[in-house]
Amino acid sequence: MAYTEVSLEEASEVIGLAGFNDLISVEKLDGGWANSNYKLNLSDGTKLVLKIWNEQHEDRVEYLLGITTYLSELGIPTPKPISFSNNEYLIMKNNLPWTILPFIDGEWLGNDYQSLFTLGQNQAKMHLVVPPKNLERDFSMGIKLFDKLFKIADERNCWDDFLFTLKSSRSLYGKLEKLPKGIIHGDLFPDNVIRQNDGNLFLLDFEEVCYDILAFDLVMTFVGFGWEEGEPINDRWVAILEGYQSVRKLTKDELDALPDLHKLATLSIAAWRYWQFKINLPGTKHEDRYLEMTDRLGKKLPF
Repeated sequence: MAYTEVSLEEASEVIGLAGFNDLISVEKLDGGWANSNYKLNLSDGTKLVLKIWNEQHEDRVEYLLGITTYLSELGIPTPKPISFSNNEYLIMKNNLPWTILPFIDGEWLGNDYQSLFTLGQNQAKMHLVVPPKNLERDFSMGIKLFDKLFKIADERNCWDDFLFTLKSSRSLYGKLEKLPKGIIHGDLFPDNVIRQNDGNLFLLDFEEVCYDILAFDLVMTFVGFGWEEGEPINDRWVAILEGYQSVRKLTKDELDALPDLHKLATLSIAAWRYWQFKINLPGTKHEDRYLEMTDRLGKKLPF
């Protein structure tokens, strides 16, 4: 992905359309593979995030902004997009969607007990929200991506061990179809959760949000936060689960399905990395990054 460079003048013009003035500096923000993100500092101390969606179409961005606005207004801790003077949450500039968000001061969430307990609580609260009627039902890193990779492998006549593993695991979805579903984030990894000094959390980047299996979302959080040097950390799972179940209890069927759900979550991240770094953007140092996930398969889990 080509990062979109933004000058002080360009950023000033854009935020001016939302009623902000006197921009004094623009700083690139780390994180994100599909967007260009900048911290904007204004003379009155206001801090904003300018986000340019490099790999999403206008309609898709409008949809995602609508979902995050819905969640924010229902009390789920995620930054609410800032509207422009035309009451829209995005503008098109150079054929790309540009959006503005409030900047959240804080640090990336750690993996101590209290942090993960609070994360579990917030995730459960989100899972209890009534899904909006327009919420998509396809997890973008799930079956849809698996089948896309299989099609490419057929076209290129190039199957490898990972793709065979992915194909043999696809049938797990059918076994799990009847588990409770609702709004899922789908990607609660450490670079998508900010902790403020007062302990409050903010959930970021709902680009994978959809209607899907709730317990799948929970174990995806463990995939993101629960491992260290290729090994699962039992205490981290306990913290996430205890926080979650203080708000929403898992059913017996959900508890029994955790190993299969974890396998699918792990393979979903591997599949995204395989697509992004072996097919979409080959030749970088990340090309074999999907193997970090596949190496976890078969490890003894805390559930």
